[in-house]
Amino acid sequence: MVSMRARNIQVDEPGREAPVDARELEFQIQKAAIHEALVDALNLPEIDVADTGAFRAQVRQLAEELVRERPRRVAEELRPRMVEELLHEVFGLGPLEALMRDPAVTDILVNRAHEVYVERHGQLELSDVIFADDAHVLRIIQRLTSRVGRRIDEVTPMVDARLPDGSRINAIIPPLALNGPVLSIRRFGAEPLRMDDLLELGSLTPEMAEFLIACVEARVSVLISGGAGAGKTTMLNALSAGIPPGERLVTIEDSAELKLQHRHVIRLETRPANTEGAGAITQRELVRNSLRMRPDRILVGEVRGAEALDMLQAMNTGHEGSMTTIHANDARDALARLEMMVAMAGFELPVPVIRKYIGAGIQLIVHLARLRGGARRVMGISEIVGVEEGEYQVADVFGFEQTGISADGHALGEFFVTGYRPRLLGRLRAAGCTLSDSLFQVRRGAAAVAAAAAR
Repeated sequence: MVSMRARNIQVDEPGREAPVDARELEFQIQKAAIHEALVDALNLPEIDVADTGAFRAQVRQLAEELVRERPRRVAEELRPRMVEELLHEVFGLGPLEALMRDPAVTDILVNRAHEVYVERHGQLELSDVIFADDAHVLRIIQRLTSRVGRRIDEVTPMVDARLPDGSRINAIIPPLALNGPVLSIRRFGAEPLRMDDLLELGSLTPEMAEFLIACVEARVSVLISGGAGAGKTTMLNALSAGIPPGERLVTIEDSAELKLQHRHVIRLETRPANTEGAGAITQRELVRNSLRMRPDRILVGEVRGAEALDMLQAMNTGHEGSMTTIHANDARDALARLEMMVAMAGFELPVPVIRKYIGAGIQLIVHLARLRGGARRVMGISEIVGVEEGEYQVADVFGFEQTGISADGHALGEFFVTGYRPRLLGRLRAAGCTLSDSLFQVRRGAAAVAAAAAR
């Protein structure tokens, strides 16, 4: 196959497809033709074929015969690869199978038939994987969606779903997608990252981790904010280690991604409408129902709409220590977005009332960001002190200061401690979580001090 480096080039015109290796394209076209003949010979539908040992051996034997007998013979050195990829076409995900087996790949982004990007170690790169044509891409998308009991066609040209392994897929096809079928796969490791892993990656400091785990133990309600791919779900998973083992948790998500480090967990997932537009179950309905399930804490994977009000009601009525995530640019933007979502519930509540409700329900905001070069960092940990004269009183406890960009394009920066002693320390002590005073002494890296002085 073409090397990754050979295809990692700049594209001058927006929307213009990157050059494709002619030999690789010819290989994929040949494979598509042989695959069609293989399916016809088996007299079976081309998707969801049972993968039994005996049947797989039969398919391999037939594939080897077809590869040898093709009028346009496949080069001898390519025959083993052709047979293996034909098996992927029948039993797996075709050209994407190798990427799905690569543990370093976290995102697979099919922009069009001859343009597939992947993310490895936080960096997007153009892969050497291509499809024969748009029909080939569509066939793989239909196989993926059928595995989760969904369909995609001109009537329903968009699908968002979760695969059995936990990966999240989003697909959109023409006429909505102008350049051909588009597929995005967000993959998750078999084992979620723990707090020790985040410390090793430099996502936060030991002082931050100690404070956050203590807050979770003491049933402090936490809002985790950040942009797409910032690591919000990963942080929520890691923080769950601080929840005492005797508590009952209910998780609510659009697509189940949480893998909590806890035993007593009830997992709930929304349901989209069927082809007739009926049968949808929203996050708001699940949050309401969860209150009848005797939860100690409710964890909403990502608050997006009117369920924000129900979540806050839970936090204010005996379900302290609940957690959720939200898309936002910083801690204060997270509060503004939360206000907007509460307003979507349909109640004409005055803004000061909404703010008091939010301030009473949420005590801590953890904001994350994905920086240049792919590194994820906890950009700030802030306490909501309260609401005075209609305005949030937010105090930063810890933070991260970006100071520049390295020669290889990675963000540089330093963590710092503001010196503010959170008011909730009394609550932590009452819960048996005593933190050293030195944890909150002012500390800033030299580079961060210089950057702050320059402003």
